[in-house]
Amino acid sequence: MDTSQLLFLIFMVITTSECSGENTTKCPPNCGPPCPSEEGTAEPKYQKMDKKSYTLLEGEAFYLEPYDVASGLSDEDIKWYKNETEKIPTDKNKNVHYHGEALFFLNLLPENSGNYTAWETDPSSGKCYKYDVEVNVVNSSHMMNYGEIKNSDMNKMIPCPDPVKKTCQRLKGKFRWNKDNKALQGHHQDALWIDNASKDDEGIYTCICTWTYNGKEYNSSASKELKVEDKVAYRDLEIISPKNKEQLADEGVGIKLKCSVYCGTTKISDCNASWMVDGIPFCPINGYNQTTKTVTENTSRKTSSTAILTIEKVSAKDFKTEFKCIGKGLFGKVSATLTLKRRESIIPLVIGAVCVLLFVVLAAVLVKCFAIDLTLFFRSYFPLSSYNKDGKVYDAYVVYHMQSMDKATDDALCQFITKVLPSVLEEKCGYRLFINGRDDIPGEDRLELVEERMTQSRRLMVILTPGSGSELQSRDQCPASPHNSMIGGYDWQVGLHHALFQREMSVILVQLGDTGPQGYTHLPAGLQHLILQSAPIKWPEGSCGAAAWNSRFWKRVRYLMPAIPAIKCPQSAII
Repeated sequence: MDTSQLLFLIFMVITTSECSGENTTKCPPNCGPPCPSEEGTAEPKYQKMDKKSYTLLEGEAFYLEPYDVASGLSDEDIKWYKNETEKIPTDKNKNVHYHGEALFFLNLLPENSGNYTAWETDPSSGKCYKYDVEVNVVNSSHMMNYGEIKNSDMNKMIPCPDPVKKTCQRLKGKFRWNKDNKALQGHHQDALWIDNASKDDEGIYTCICTWTYNGKEYNSSASKELKVEDKVAYRDLEIISPKNKEQLADEGVGIKLKCSVYCGTTKISDCNASWMVDGIPFCPINGYNQTTKTVTENTSRKTSSTAILTIEKVSAKDFKTEFKCIGKGLFGKVSATLTLKRRESIIPLVIGAVCVLLFVVLAAVLVKCFAIDLTLFFRSYFPLSSYNKDGKVYDAYVVYHMQSMDKATDDALCQFITKVLPSVLEEKCGYRLFINGRDDIPGEDRLELVEERMTQSRRLMVILTPGSGSELQSRDQCPASPHNSMIGGYDWQVGLHHALFQREMSVILVQLGDTGPQGYTHLPAGLQHLILQSAPIKWPEGSCGAAAWNSRFWKRVRYLMPAIPAIKCPQSAII
């Protein structure tokens, strides 16, 4: 071996030993920066992720967590380096340090600018990932603008840029906002809303997050610029007519269907309305015709189109046909469906209304005709008051006049007073009557008796006969005393006084026989007044069943009598 070959062999051994020593000192275990000997000669055994870049303000803090990195890593699973070789510490008191997957810049300085690399090792698979982040620290006089917000929305939303928003959310910080370096009060959310934004609202809005770490407060901020565009006058197509899905129609009668579309501010050629029949565009056929008109207002330039579909005579088939109004504009089309509905005939409604009216009239007539019967029927089931509440002893005080009259009339009066009246009202209906000449006590003061019995009575029953009210004359045939002329007149006077002036008693007028040609004109004025208020009940003497307690006459008398007799009658005695 010559000298040149020996020198070359020594050089190769020295070079190889130096490289081996360098690899041993600089190559970290597991995942980390590649050895210098591997660069350019071997393919790196890691997966490289997308690089991120951030421009940060001097004096602020920054929390960096690469978006793709796994969460919950320990300090051993990830390593941070600056400029590939300078290892970042994990000491929380250092200005720049890392903890788990997060890199902290607690007080940014210009010398913190540079490239930062994170090497992540997946413990389960052993795979290695590389994250590159470029940090550029600028003077605090700068404003970090993360883009513009520029749209035609009336209400603007300015979101807090992601770096600051994520920092605040992860570290539970507090938001606040500035506009052009002036504080905005009352805004502490991660987004700022500006309603009805105008040109005056344009400017740079800064989102500031104040967060606490290791017992100290730090600030992170980022800005967005707001640009307010002029409002764009744009309107969607609108169907003006038809508004309803159904339209009434009469079979055999013509009808016009209107399709109106509003297209907004556009050209006439860009606005069109038309009809489709059962999904087929309209074409002229027998019985159908369509006319279309499109207009634009001169001042507002608003354009609308109207199509009129004329059906000469509606048939049964048309009620099963689907008519669709189609509106076409520059930016799309709209539609509305219409069907015909047979109009209901008004005849059944009229018949129903007439039936209801007839029923009401019939019911009113029946109530009018049988009001007395209904009242008497319900009295026993729905008594209005107790029989002894008013303290009255008699239900009616009977007043009548005895005067010169033919024997037939005289006999009829006596028969009615002494037999018919008591037999029905007292014996069958349980009423208690006071009849002069029958119920008075001999020897008692007549004037005092009349006043007392009148006060104890609920009704005043006046028996009218032809010539009632004239000079009284005594008759022995009827139950009257020798003083009838005086007492009878006094009865009338006291009774009329109680009925007309004191209004303590109701009056029941009973007419026996015909009134004669003079009518009631010969009666006292007070009695005539009572007759005008309530016509007398005429006693139908001689008629079949007149004396029966349930005849029409006695029903009318009982209707005017008190609802509950002074002495209750048996339930079977009343209707």
